[in-house]
Amino acid sequence: MDKETLEELKQKLENEKRKLEGELGNFAEKNPKNKDDWKVKFPKYGEEAHIDETESQEEVEEYLNLLPVEEHLEIRLRDINAALEKIKTGVYGICEEDKHEIEITRLKVNPEARFCLKHSK
Repeated sequence: MDKETLEELKQKLENEKRKLEGELGNFAEKNPKNKDDWKVKFPKYGEEAHIDETESQEEVEEYLNLLPVEEHLEIRLRDINAALEKIKTGVYGICEEDKHEIEITRLKVNPEARFCLKHSK
């Protein structure tokens, strides 16, 4: 892979990382001990006098609805961080299954891809 393409893909990964962290930051908190771990902020129902039971139930429902969203975004972020680490170590764009190069067209569509088309799941 040429340096220009690698830099283009790295920039795309970094932009997507910032976007995902921004989205997660709207409703989750980053674990200071693990850069890949986020936790949905649990509602503080009952702690404020003006919040009634219905509002508390809605907050809990929203929390439960955000859990799978957080998990999905966290997985994507983890894959992006892994791809950025591979760029640093010089093994980016190599299929984890057969150790051959991943197709450039695939990486341009999905720069965090871990497998070539043949071994994609």
